[in-house]
Amino acid sequence: QVQLVESGGGLVQAGGSLRLSCTVSGRTFDMGWFRQAPGKEREFVASIVWIGGSTYYVDSVKGRFTMSRDDAKNTLYLQMNSLKPEDTAVYYCAARGRSTYSLDLRYDDWGQGTQVTVSS
Repeated sequence: QVQLVESGGGLVQAGGSLRLSCTVSGRTFDMGWFRQAPGKEREFVASIVWIGGSTYYVDSVKGRFTMSRDDAKNTLYLQMNSLKPEDTAVYYCAARGRSTYSLDLRYDDWGQGTQVTVSS
């Protein structure tokens, strides 16, 4: 059984940075980050595929967010720079037990989320 635990969220001023972590227990392949702002639907942020390690980002975070994984530490990261108030949301990591492709948004396992708040 896969368990995902996010951490690293908090309150930051616009222009600042945060690094989110997702500690993984169990075997996973492709992984992703999603976020959900108040009153909005959950949206895709970034993904990394097991085969080849390629990453994909939603346009709104390209050039500002970087996703990486350290399999030796069983941890997924999301480095967020140049944060904007519109980045405020609960951020979730997700995983699946197979490797498909970057834009496949079907994930099997989810963390509980970590709150990111960006003040203007």
